[in-house]
Amino acid sequence: MGAAIRRAIIEQSCRAHVGHIGSCLSIADVMAALYGDTLRTAGQNDPDRDRFILSKGHAALALYAALREAGHLSEEELETYCADGTDLSGHPEHALAPVEFSTGSLGHGLSIGAGAALGARLRASPSRVFVLLSDAECNEGSVWEAAMFAAHHGLTNLIAIVDANGQQALGRTSDVLDLEPLSRRWAAFGWDAREVDGHDPEGLARELEELNAGLGPPHVLVARTIFGKGISYMEGEIPWHYLPMSEEQYAQALRELDTAASDVQ
Repeated sequence: MGAAIRRAIIEQSCRAHVGHIGSCLSIADVMAALYGDTLRTAGQNDPDRDRFILSKGHAALALYAALREAGHLSEEELETYCADGTDLSGHPEHALAPVEFSTGSLGHGLSIGAGAALGARLRASPSRVFVLLSDAECNEGSVWEAAMFAAHHGLTNLIAIVDANGQQALGRTSDVLDLEPLSRRWAAFGWDAREVDGHDPEGLARELEELNAGLGPPHVLVARTIFGKGISYMEGEIPWHYLPMSEEQYAQALRELDTAASDVQ
């Protein structure tokens, strides 16, 4: 699923002439783990369904591609990404039925998730809440307020995943505001913190299923990822936080994805 999500990101970002490509590519495998193997009754009306919140909302295209792969969006709907009148805008909006909460104002997603997790507990619901943040988003004080709240209430049904790609719009996270060692910081706030490979969807899915959502502290997976993963000229290059592709760059990206698919086969 990760490869299909990457191809959709490249195709739709080129068609719409929209950036945030590197941020989307870094979470493609995380989205594959969530929507391929982990989320229970995602996108349905079951009150006990798992909830997913994309706190780093600028990577919405990765979410839309995952929803298409999971059967919650049609190809025709995906083709409307960033078009006039679409529900598939540059940030997720809950007007789109599979989207639980509108997001994109960085630093708010974990607070929303903590509230949803507490609500599930009060209803005695088995629902789990997954929140995907960026590492740079952890510069926001509101993230740590939510982290303290969740630990205080023992919201073990709350699972945060930090996309630790080491980059943000204006530079390396280590240069803008260094938060390492990130997992130890989360642990100091009372969370069960684990380091994982963000580009191993099968391993991620296993790790997520092993978490105890019924007893203990909230959980966080610090997913080590590569910004722009899968496209050689984007990997680790900060301008791909916001640049759209040229036709030549788009053609090269497709060639690299085709080569990677052939190597797997």
